[in-house]
Formats: sequence, structure tokens, C-alpha cells
Amino acid sequence: MQLQQLVSRFILRPLPQQSPQPATGLRQSAVLVPLVYSANQLNILFTRRALTLAHHPGQISFPGGMLEPGESAADAALRETAEEIGISAAHIRLLGALPAHNTLTGFQIQPYLGLMHAGQNYQLSSAEVSEVFEVPLSFFLPPQHRLQLAVPLRGKSRQIHFMPYQDKLIWGATAAIIQQLVTHVS
Repeated sequence: MQLQQLVSRFILRPLPQQSPQPATGLRQSAVLVPLVYSANQLNILFTRRALTLAHHPGQISFPGGMLEPGESAADAALRETAEEIGISAAHIRLLGALPAHNTLTGFQIQPYLGLMHAGQNYQLSSAEVSEVFEVPLSFFLPPQHRLQLAVPLRGKSRQIHFMPYQDKLIWGATAAIIQQLVTHVS
């Protein structure tokens, strides 16, 4: 299958001209869900957060972070990607946006899907990222690779997503965003 045919399956809702207003009381952030085209397949690129970070150290995530004043969510996702892994916006083709995801920790995350070609030279910010790795998108398609667990939290039952891959555990908001992507393309 040619790259353009693959990409056409992943075009999401159009990129908004402005960032949506965050839900009341939630801090607005954005992430890039990087798709890497390599050997006729699409892989999802993940980062592992540095162990020295105060929040979520060592967790698997996507490049991203808080919006700066006056910045759109798409711009924030691209800026954070450049800061965290050294890939500039010029090397990323934004395909669209997934629905915003509200976290249990008080954030509204706006995920953007971006296409990158293989062979990029990653320049990791050691203050933020300890490693990058790729997982074939096809790995996440079978339902048995996408697990959910109901856990009690603050007096309510909450669904937490888990996706074990080799020696890594992708969970929480990152796994929930993958679930959204898989639901979109299935």
C-alpha cells in the first residue's frame, strides 16, 4: 500500500483554527501522536519521561505539554516535540486532531496526529525524555492488546487503559489516546 493510501485512513477532523476552550478547571495541554512511516508500515513513536521529572517520572507518553499564553494547541504540540525530541515542525505533517481527553490529574489534552518519515535524528532533552521507541500501529489493533481496568478513585469507578508491549507498559492518558486512534481507524 502506498503512503498516500495509508495516510488517507488517518485523516481526522480538520485542524481547528483556534484552540478549544478548556473544560472548567482543567489546564490546557497538547500532545503530538507521531506516526513514523517505515518499511511500508506505520509505527507510533513514544517517549519515556525522564526519571528526574516531578510529575509522572518514567512514564511512557507522547511529546507534549502545557500551552503557552497565546499559543494554539497545535503549535504547542509541535513546539514541545521540537523541545523534547529535536524534531522541528518542518519535518512533521499534521493530519488532524483527535477529540480532547480530560485526565484524572486535571488536564485537558488535545492530541494531534502527525506523520514523520523514518530516519529522523532525535535530539532528546535529557531533562524531559530518557528514551524514544516505536511500536507498530498494527500491534494495537487487536482488542486483546488494549486492556481496561476499573479502579476506585475519589469515590468513583474510573476506567484506566493499559497496553503492555514487550517490556513496556503504556497506560493512562497515553493509552486512552491510542484507544481513540484505534477506534477511529477500525
